[in-house]
Amino acid sequence: MTSITYFDTVKRDFCDVPITEEGTDTATFLEATEGLIKMFDLLGSSAFNIVQKDMSGNVNKIRARYESDRIRNNTLENLVISEQKEKKRIATEGLLWLKRGLEFTSVALRRSINETTEELSVSFTNAYGVTLKPFHNYLVRPVFALAMKACPYRVEFFKKLGDDQARVNEQYERWLTALERIVAKLNYFYEQGGHDKGF
Repeated sequence: MTSITYFDTVKRDFCDVPITEEGTDTATFLEATEGLIKMFDLLGSSAFNIVQKDMSGNVNKIRARYESDRIRNNTLENLVISEQKEKKRIATEGLLWLKRGLEFTSVALRRSINETTEELSVSFTNAYGVTLKPFHNYLVRPVFALAMKACPYRVEFFKKLGDDQARVNEQYERWLTALERIVAKLNYFYEQGGHDKGF
């Protein structure tokens, strides 16, 4: 019998988020992101509550916008464009900060795969420095620095992902590659459209 991994328990995998010419599917993206937010529970420190709370708050902003008109807001890109036409920026800002949080997480997790001897605290600290830190003020930075130091040992984290490490690594790589693709697409969209101005 195959042992259950963390990736088996998520409602939606980033691999299953449709990306079309219109953009990234909103509903499935939000479901996949909620799965990622739960991954922080495996890090086993209340210091990461701030990360989870921030991401969850931004998911809620995007979902509220999506639920207001599922057809117009069917993709993340259409959601931002439709909001812009109404001179609103609540979901646009929420998605921007969520994108930044996802990029921080994906960079840290990528390091944890590529640098097999690097502890998570180092992976997450380095990822924070090149993603979120430039957008945080001097009051927020120490809070995140504390969270990074509270990371468990990498061997403990990977054990929590599942007993079958070969299967965990295979699923992890597929899931992370799909997340990186979505983040790259959103980065391009925000930069090209100037949707990140003023945040």
